[in-house]
Amino acid sequence: MQLSSLLNRFSEPETLKMAKLGRELRAKGVDVIDLSLGEPDFDTPQHIKDAAIKAINDNWSHYTPVAGFADLKEAVCTKLKRDNNLDYTPDQIITSTGAKQSLANAILALVDEGDEVIIPTPYWVTYSELVKIARGKVVEIRTSVENDFKPTPAQVEAAITPKTKVFMFSSPCNPSGAVYSKAELEALAAIFKKHPHIVILSDEIYEYINFVGKHESIAQFADLKDRVVLINGLSKGFAMTGWRLGYIAASAAIVKACEKLQGQFTSGTCSITQKAAVAALVGDLRPSQEMTEEFTRRREKTLALVSGIPGFKCFAPQGAFYVFPDVSAYYGKSDGTTTIQNAADLSMYLLNTAHVSSVMGDAFGEPKCVRFSFANSMPNIEKAWARIKDALAKLK
Repeated sequence: MQLSSLLNRFSEPETLKMAKLGRELRAKGVDVIDLSLGEPDFDTPQHIKDAAIKAINDNWSHYTPVAGFADLKEAVCTKLKRDNNLDYTPDQIITSTGAKQSLANAILALVDEGDEVIIPTPYWVTYSELVKIARGKVVEIRTSVENDFKPTPAQVEAAITPKTKVFMFSSPCNPSGAVYSKAELEALAAIFKKHPHIVILSDEIYEYINFVGKHESIAQFADLKDRVVLINGLSKGFAMTGWRLGYIAASAAIVKACEKLQGQFTSGTCSITQKAAVAALVGDLRPSQEMTEEFTRRREKTLALVSGIPGFKCFAPQGAFYVFPDVSAYYGKSDGTTTIQNAADLSMYLLNTAHVSSVMGDAFGEPKCVRFSFANSMPNIEKAWARIKDALAKLK
C-alpha cells in the first residue's frame, strides 16, 4: 500500500512519544515518574462538571454549530473583556476540539506553499510541524537561556522577508516558561506595524499560569488587532485537558476561513464540553487561581532541586509549568555503557536509568535543552529529581 507523502513532511510529537515510552516501561512494572506531559494533575473544578451533568440531563446531545454555540462564543467575548480588556464580537470567535485544532485551523487558513512562518525558539513541538503540513517554510529565530528565551526586536526584524506570512509565538511559553511583558510586546508590535503583510499568531493557552504578574496580549494594540490570531483554550487553566475545547479570537474574515476548514474536518466540538466551557469561562476563577498557587510552590521546589544539579543551566520560568535547562555540559560523558551525544540521548538515559520521563529539546527547536514538567505531585517531583541527580552523577 502506498501511503500519502504528506506523512513524510512532519514528525510524531516527541511529547506524546516520550509519554508512550514511559507507559510501556510502567506496563512492565517499572516505577516511572512522568515529567514529560504538559497536563495539570488536578481534577476539573466541580462547578464545571456540574454544568456538564446538567447539559447531559437537559439533552444537549445533538450536532452543534461549527463555530460553537452562541452562548459559548458570548462567554469567550466576556472572558476576553474581563481578563484582557479586549473587545471581540461573536462573529470573531470560533471554538474547536482543543487549542491544537485551533492552531491547525489558523495555519492551514493562512499559509500557502512557500510562505515563511517565523517562530522564535524554543517553541511548542506542533508549531513547526503544522507549518510543514501546510507546505510553508519554518524560519527559526534562535534564543537562549541567557536572554530569557525571547528574541530581540532586531532579531525579529532581520528575519522578516517579503515571503513572511506569519509570526508565531506563545506567552507564557511552552517549553521555556518565558512571559512577554507589555513593553516587550509593544516593541514587537512596532515592528509588525511596518510590515502589514504579516499575521501574528499568539498562543495564550497558559495565560492563567503566570508567576510574574498580569498577563499581556499582543492583541491589545489597536492598530495591530485585526492581524492578531489569538489562540486559547481550557486545558491548562481549568484542568480540562480531556474535554477538548480551544478557541480563536481574530478578524471575522480569518474566523470565517477557519470555520470553512473545520466544517470539513470535525464540524462543531462536543456539545457537553461547550456547555461546561460556558461555566468555566464566566464562572468562579478561584479553582484556577488555587491551581496556579500550587504550581508556584512546585516551581520554587523544582528550581531549588535543579540548582543542585551540576552542569544544568536553568532559566526560572515566569509562567506555564516546565523547566527547560541547558544540559549540554553532559554531552560527551558516559557511564561506561551509554555515551551522551545530545539531548535525546540524555532524555532516554534518564528514562532508562533514573526512570524519569522528559522531552528532548530538539523537538522544541533547542537541541541543548531538555523539558521537565512540574505538573506532578510534590513527593513525585522530589523523588524524580533525586533520581535524576543520582543518574547524572554516574556520567563521567
